[in-house]
Amino acid sequence: MQRQTGEHSILSSSETHSEDEAELSSEVLLSVVAHQGRVGLCFYDSKDCCLNFMVDTPDNELQQLGRVVAEVSPTVIVRRARQERYITQFLDQLNSSLRCKPEVVIYPNADFDLEVGKQRLLAAHLPFLSTSISPQDKFAYLSSCISFDSPLMMRAVGGLLKCLDKKRVGVELEDSSVGVPIIKIRAYTLRNIVFIDQDTYSALNIFKLESHPSVYKLQSGEREGFSLYGILNRCKSKFGSILLRQWFMRPTFDLNVLHRRQDVIYFFKFPRNSDLLTAMQSMLHNMRNIPSLLHKMSLHNIRVIDLQNLYQAVVSAVRMRNTARQLPQSIELFQEISEGFSDELLHIAILINRVVDFNTSVAENRFVLKPNVDPAVDEKKRMLLGLSGFLTNVARRELEQLDVAIPSCGVTYIPLFGFLLSVPRLPRMVAREDFEIKGLDFVFLSQDRLHYRSPRTKVLDELVGDLHCDIIDMETTVVNKLQKGILDRSASLYKVVDLLAELDCLMALTNASLEYGFTTPKLTNNRRISIMHGSHPLLELCSPFFVPNSYESLESEGRVKVITGPNSSGKSIYVKQVGLIVFMALIGSDVPVKEAEIGLVDGIFTCMPSRESVSASLSMFTRELNKMAQALNCSTGNSLVLIDEFGRGTNTVDGLSLLAACVSHWLRKAEDDVPHVLLATNFNSLLRLGLLPSSSILSPLTLETAVAGDELVFLYQLKEGVCQSSHAAHVAALAGLPNTLVQRAKEVSDLRRAGKPITQRDRASSAERAKRWKSVVDKFLSIDLDDKDLDLVAFLKKEISAVQL
Repeated sequence: MQRQTGEHSILSSSETHSEDEAELSSEVLLSVVAHQGRVGLCFYDSKDCCLNFMVDTPDNELQQLGRVVAEVSPTVIVRRARQERYITQFLDQLNSSLRCKPEVVIYPNADFDLEVGKQRLLAAHLPFLSTSISPQDKFAYLSSCISFDSPLMMRAVGGLLKCLDKKRVGVELEDSSVGVPIIKIRAYTLRNIVFIDQDTYSALNIFKLESHPSVYKLQSGEREGFSLYGILNRCKSKFGSILLRQWFMRPTFDLNVLHRRQDVIYFFKFPRNSDLLTAMQSMLHNMRNIPSLLHKMSLHNIRVIDLQNLYQAVVSAVRMRNTARQLPQSIELFQEISEGFSDELLHIAILINRVVDFNTSVAENRFVLKPNVDPAVDEKKRMLLGLSGFLTNVARRELEQLDVAIPSCGVTYIPLFGFLLSVPRLPRMVAREDFEIKGLDFVFLSQDRLHYRSPRTKVLDELVGDLHCDIIDMETTVVNKLQKGILDRSASLYKVVDLLAELDCLMALTNASLEYGFTTPKLTNNRRISIMHGSHPLLELCSPFFVPNSYESLESEGRVKVITGPNSSGKSIYVKQVGLIVFMALIGSDVPVKEAEIGLVDGIFTCMPSRESVSASLSMFTRELNKMAQALNCSTGNSLVLIDEFGRGTNTVDGLSLLAACVSHWLRKAEDDVPHVLLATNFNSLLRLGLLPSSSILSPLTLETAVAGDELVFLYQLKEGVCQSSHAAHVAALAGLPNTLVQRAKEVSDLRRAGKPITQRDRASSAERAKRWKSVVDKFLSIDLDDKDLDLVAFLKKEISAVQL
């Protein structure tokens, strides 16, 4: 308990002691579900009775999961019984490496079923909800608090809630009917990571998966379409592309990380470094998937081409290191490459080059050693090479003892069979019985030549043995030792992957910046966002004419911007443009602006039209309400909130009222708690009717238009003020609606606005219309279709257009 006295808080020693005990006895239960390289998790902290969740995210190396464990320090880890091996191994290793080992609880897979997770959440003890709330309303409310479209996370929720009920965390002494309380539900993000949900990625077109034309050739059948990631991904290596996607999935507001990235891009953008950029990117072409190659090597499943690729990658890494040592060491990444790429890389390259003869290995499809690697192998190879002349002499002696009918013979060495005497097949040798030759043992027939074992070939087998197989075995042993030596130095190779992947990403972003004319933004730790002459990075590539617009949101002025204007005037493009520029800055990229200063943004929240839905059971407007609730509940003073066309799918008055209430909520908050809000709406009356409280942080904006006669011209230029007309009739005409329909709509609108009665236009009665149509049918039936001069199309147009409906 905390007592307030004036402006000071007084905490007794007993209260302090009790709080310390609560701190010590607090439990954190973490539930994890992983599948096919994606991880979903949630955890419950008994200290604040909060259910924290993290939406499904790619995490092949489980680095993100490791960071979560390090940050939340779970006392209990909940997982399912049948889990993929890599996650099981990770948790086992994690449990053994932590100083305070968490308890690992394993439940059957049925407890992690998706529907089970949803039902347990609906049945959970949620004190912040009324006990009389209906299941439908409860589901709708929870949809605004937690992401139901993250199946792995929802499965983890099911396992976590079962563990809470079993352990009865915090209510051990209460009656069994009392459930474990969940006071609040919130999204969890790692420290310095910007919160962005999947709907935002879709709405801003940061990612866009589309069907691949060769879908039958691919497992997923999808590829990246026209998106921000698609135009910025110029990576030359596979692991570079993977890392860039991770940057997109986990943008950061850590200024040290962002400035580190900007330094590299800024360096390569200098014209004098263009050749260096091209040369270093060409080196990355030889950088194969080193972790995969090392994994194959650990399983002794590596091929000649794999080792050759590894050799080329190591050589390229050494060249990259030597190049980096000539670059400014004040840039962190260059310094880390210079110092981090140890001489072990050179040792690995020299070792592979000294041991393996790649030309011969590729020809024979097996590992072949170079000379002077193993004296024993060299000796056996010399013996094998010297066998040719020796076997010729043996064949001559054998021929002297054969039947004179046999014109020739030869002695050949065949692996697994050994030395054999080969003679041509005579015409009299028809059946198997005819192959028998006295003193020789028949082995097989091949291409009209008979192969036998003779006393001399048997002696050769005993003296020389299976020479070829011996050589293969000895060379394989040497190559296995080589592989072990490489694996012992694998740490240096993994460091190559990490640093060169980062370099690959930054050079890719540099190429995009140079091609599209992007500018390096100034990143600060304040709450200010200032963009001068910003452009939409995707639309600008599609449109031959694009009008840049600025955006400025200060510490206490203009933080809530309401943009009004007619449809197609550019409101949605402007809102998305600001969101994309801020997002690009948060991954360290240059941005499409003339000049920009961007402060820390800890989250980007959107409430925009989207083709994807949270749940089939939710209406479009319920979905919008969920997104708005997330923005209201989770955004902070450092967040960016983008709202477009809120209120669609419901009554106009209801939509306008809810929108006014949401914006008023932000306007009445303390200045430090107001996020950057950018709202585009067709509800012009939101500002014209004075539905919002006056505030210095409210800034009304509109996009300029001009009317020339009956034509509406969009100027796409942002200016202060409120749109006075929706220009609905002009927009309808531009959309292609018939002129008569547009004029009638305008007439009705004018009458309604003036408060005058709307008169119905005369229409023919049903009987009269039927009579007219019957006349057309009769005329059609009376025409002669065999008449060569008949123009049937012209006839139908004339008669049908004459019918007045």
